Amino acid sequence: MKVKTSVTLEAEVLNRIDGILAEHETRSAFFESAVIQLAEKREQEQRNLKDLEILNAQALALNNEALDNLTF
Repeated sequence: MKVKTSVTLEAEVLNRIDGILAEHETRSAFFESAVIQLAEKREQEQRNLKDLEILNAQALALNNEALDNLTF
């Protein structure tokens, strides 16, 4: 379901967008595509941060185990 919204932009930004729109592309389609791409990128970045936290925790545990084995 589409929902109508309002966005305020600088005229220069809007002119740049108008200059790169495909022949039959609408501003709405452009903005929707751009927002989806940005949202997907940020969601991936959040997943990557969570994965990095898990990897760092596992690395710390493995490093501690290795040190313990070396002292044994």
